[in-house]
Amino acid sequence: MERAVFGNRHGETIVGYGPFTRFAQPPSTGVAFYRNDFSLSVQEPWYVPSRIEVLGSVQPLKQSPIQWTAPDPSEFARVFKEITDASGHGLIEKSVPVVTMKGVGNFLPDAFFSQIPHLPSAMRPYGWIGENEGFLGATPEVLFRYFDGRVYTMALAGTARNEERALFALDEKEIREHEFVAQNLIGKLSDLGMVIRKARGILDLGQLIHFQTLINVELYKNEEIETLIKRLHPTPALGSLPRTDETLNLLGKWRNQLGCPSDFGAPFGFLSDGEFEALVAIRMISWKGADCYLPSGCGIIEQSRLVNEWRELALKRGSVLRIFGMDESC
Repeated sequence: MERAVFGNRHGETIVGYGPFTRFAQPPSTGVAFYRNDFSLSVQEPWYVPSRIEVLGSVQPLKQSPIQWTAPDPSEFARVFKEITDASGHGLIEKSVPVVTMKGVGNFLPDAFFSQIPHLPSAMRPYGWIGENEGFLGATPEVLFRYFDGRVYTMALAGTARNEERALFALDEKEIREHEFVAQNLIGKLSDLGMVIRKARGILDLGQLIHFQTLINVELYKNEEIETLIKRLHPTPALGSLPRTDETLNLLGKWRNQLGCPSDFGAPFGFLSDGEFEALVAIRMISWKGADCYLPSGCGIIEQSRLVNEWRELALKRGSVLRIFGMDESC
């Protein structure tokens, strides 16, 4: 049976059960899940479940072994050079390639549910479980929440180990990368309402930390949910800067070149009682049959260094494997 999973801001995990009815527009009442791909090409992205429930206690279930193959750095190195060359020529300021580690095994979706109580409080579970395919993850990034004429969003960019916190707070490259994202978000929203930016802080996820800036908007008028999705997705934290057709096409080329699943970085949302919230689908594992995929991305600007970015990708892969209770050796 198909299922959709969404961790709300109250700490509850909502599970929707199929069969689902699909719509091109959000329903005016009731609940619906929003599932699209990174390019927002799905024509009917709204999924109304037959029923929903709040996930209760579950029996512990260990994930079956997955035989992972460490990614080859050579293809990433080629893409890295293309991005830094384009940045050096003034074509882009930032882009986010995605490296995907591949594995083979019998992925058990239900094993993920027993890991949810152990997640850091800032990690939100989400995902889609189909008959023989799907994706599951726990993301620290909220694309936006929309309720009663207000939009709540965040800039989340810049990554380090927790033990590097003191140096991370002073790292000019990481701060600049984060400011690209924060300023771009403010620029996208400033014509829609009064923007309030909070101070930049550090989000602690255990072994990993990120810069985070919370941004709120008092809208001048009500906006359609899909208008806001298209306005905000993809943020420079997962997309490109500047965001033009040319830079997005380049990003799509690099994602395809590195084998990135189409769901990675896409908005995944839940609508209930007029309140909509969309998460950014990162820190995930997807599967199709016996084939498993673990994607991770990194923001590259002109000052980026190949070895540092490759190390960041490994850190993020390790964090995902911990989420799923798997071995972190790859």
